[in-house]
Amino acid sequence: MKKIVALVLAALMLTACFVGCGETKTDEKVIKIGVYEPASGSNGAGGKQETLGIKYAHSVCPTVDINGETYKVELVYADNQSSNDKAPTAAADLISAGAKVVLGSYGSGVSIAASDTFKNAGVPAIGVTCTNPQVTEGNDHYFRICFLDPFQGTVLANYAYNELGYRNAYTLAENGNDYDEGLAHYFTEAFEALGGKVENANFPENTSDFNSYITNAINAGAEVIFAPTSTNYAQLIVEQAAAKGAKATLMAGDTWDSNQVLAAAAGKNVDIQVTTFYQEGGNAEFDEGFKAWLEADAQNLTDNGGDAKIAAVSAMGYDAYFTALEAIKLAGSTKSEDIKAAIWNVDYTGVTGQINFAGDANGDAVRTTAYIKKANTDTALWDFVKEQGVN
Repeated sequence: MKKIVALVLAALMLTACFVGCGETKTDEKVIKIGVYEPASGSNGAGGKQETLGIKYAHSVCPTVDINGETYKVELVYADNQSSNDKAPTAAADLISAGAKVVLGSYGSGVSIAASDTFKNAGVPAIGVTCTNPQVTEGNDHYFRICFLDPFQGTVLANYAYNELGYRNAYTLAENGNDYDEGLAHYFTEAFEALGGKVENANFPENTSDFNSYITNAINAGAEVIFAPTSTNYAQLIVEQAAAKGAKATLMAGDTWDSNQVLAAAAGKNVDIQVTTFYQEGGNAEFDEGFKAWLEADAQNLTDNGGDAKIAAVSAMGYDAYFTALEAIKLAGSTKSEDIKAAIWNVDYTGVTGQINFAGDANGDAVRTTAYIKKANTDTALWDFVKEQGVN
């Protein structure tokens, strides 16, 4: 019965959107939105979940009104393969496909690597969960709807030091990864400023054995192991820390907010706490509709990690799509240059909160709160802990 109600709710949302966005016409004009996300590589799991949020939003509202005319929205996709080297080619593919505005990417490094490609083509991009400051610094074409790593790192450091009472930390980041190294840096900076002690370590790409790092953390007396890594590495770190009987809290940022991390932790004696963008239950209408949509398609469930748990990146992908629609409507145009100019004036209330760019010179939406969640190893669910700011 619950599933039927959810399906009906999703249908009602779709009907409402058609009314708001305009009825479908047989001679519909088309505007293309690019989806620049990893479907493979180390960030493939997170990229797929972020893309699911975008796809669901498109299913809810597949049209947009531009100056009284209804346009069909077509999503065009490019897999950046979680690779900075392949990022410019993926970005160029979207431009060649006619994308007028681009969403993505999950992963700061690939976002930074593709930035000049979008800039040179005059196509604006809206970052969804790429949290490194360099994504938007010094340019007027890359925007972003999530909080940034200086904020997230400080939130985590304050929480570890002030709320949990920890004084010794160990950070673990992938060498050369902009997201990992950036967030580890900001955590270290804030934790040491509070009076804490931090030992830093980096591991090479494609590492699968983290036992020596975990041993070093234990020997250093770390009360918290801060490992802001990709989901693939996170699963290995969780399993190997549990096998070694590590007592330190495993702490990370938004990349660990994954049902795959929960699966790795299930039944194990580990303490995992993360910051993220959205807590399931934050918007009942979105939650019910998205779950029904996932469960209606086997491939969607597979891309979501095998079940219908809601990842925060999916909610952010959903909001990013509607942010793009708002910009297109404000622009009253299908030209990329007009859409870019209009993004600055977007003021949209999404399922993850208020999104506007006017208060930030870099084109970052102002975010002042993160959600802290703790892995429940008995239920394989996230337990909400608290909302946390930097103070």
